[in-house]
Amino acid sequence: MPGPPAHDPETAEQIRELVAKGAMGFTVGFTVEDVHAEHARLVALGVEFTDPPTERFYGVDCGLRDPFGNHMRMVQPVAGELVPPAPGEMTPAGPTS
Repeated sequence: MPGPPAHDPETAEQIRELVAKGAMGFTVGFTVEDVHAEHARLVALGVEFTDPPTERFYGVDCGLRDPFGNHMRMVQPVAGELVPPAPGEMTPAGPTS
């Protein structure tokens, strides 16, 4: 948590607000064997997901948030050799094909 000695109280509060808004990127990433099964299990437990499981060139990926507002990623890595798309085939949302 932000605070002394690294941060004065005002700065610490600003950091907490940014984290709660999701402005700090993701905090930690986990690899799992089956993203879809873990997603379903965690949704049933009330976990807040920010991104549903999505196929990517590196595997299946989704985003979630902990009770403190920290963003996390959960990834099921692609089986076999990782083959990134060529330049020009990528968009912010992923490969164009």
